[in-house]
Amino acid sequence: MRLVNGSAAIICYSPVFPAPASTQPMANDIPEPQAVCNPITSSAIFMVATLAPGTEAAAKVRGWCEDVAGLTRSVGKRVPAGNLSCICGFGSAAWDRLFGGPRPAALHAFREFGPAERRAVATPGDLLLHIRADQMDLCFELATQLIAALGDAVSVVDEVQGFRYFDMRSIIGFVDGTENPVGRKALGFTLVGDEDPAFSGGSYVLVQKYLHNMNAWNELSVEAQERVIGRTKLSDIELDDSVKPSCSHSALTTITKDGEEVKILRDNMPFGRPGAGEFGTYFIGYARSPEPIEQMLENMFVGRPAGNYDRLLDFSTAVTGGLFFVPSADLLEALAERQP
Repeated sequence: MRLVNGSAAIICYSPVFPAPASTQPMANDIPEPQAVCNPITSSAIFMVATLAPGTEAAAKVRGWCEDVAGLTRSVGKRVPAGNLSCICGFGSAAWDRLFGGPRPAALHAFREFGPAERRAVATPGDLLLHIRADQMDLCFELATQLIAALGDAVSVVDEVQGFRYFDMRSIIGFVDGTENPVGRKALGFTLVGDEDPAFSGGSYVLVQKYLHNMNAWNELSVEAQERVIGRTKLSDIELDDSVKPSCSHSALTTITKDGEEVKILRDNMPFGRPGAGEFGTYFIGYARSPEPIEQMLENMFVGRPAGNYDRLLDFSTAVTGGLFFVPSADLLEALAERQP
């Protein structure tokens, strides 16, 4: 979340995070993952869909699972250097309906957090498509073909076209994703390992769409904005703890366990319609377990301690929220033959 996010429930709980990636074992022959850790691109389409009722719709979605990789390769061949990829995730209720058991150990419905005036809302969503490329035409074409293949088996309930904004900045002007893990550390923080061997190589992903009150935000001085975020705006340097407010975004989204920071992988993107006065950030965070992301959201919306909430939420409203499991690429294809 490093810049915009939110989610989950006024219920407070005590999460038990997996051990940090540096101390927790990964399987030796982990299945081929989906493109979770691929390089960040300049364009993306985020689509959330719900399943139609009936067994025919469920069967069509299962069969579609083995076609995703082929469709992605086919479209990607048009621009080989375009870095096209597609990540598919399934919500908790959809997993049970489509595939039955066994199920990912930590998959559950999206939890809501916070009071009514700054709530991380849960919204409908059975299927998530995260399509990325360095050209929007590639994203658009793949989205068109994937949705056409699904037909009336699903209904798209939310679609956002995101773009990379200058030097990785969010629409509010600060660099986003600064603390993302890289390389092998990214794999360790995002991919399920020996803790749930039947689903190793998979990942959990939490998404939220935020709308920003840019008029109110732009009324703040740069120094005031920096105190809200906890970083400098131009140079993207974290403020010293002696001056960084405990209610700043960066302070509340830093999670540690046993003295080591537990990281997530963000691929947030700005979106908007200037003519309609709509300016937003699509938050998408991948992790080995949903618990670190949910703890960040609880800190943001409820506060750490309660009431010491993320002041970015005075200018940003979460209008969607969903949690999905991203199976490994190998399992995604195999799910076509799974019966609930």
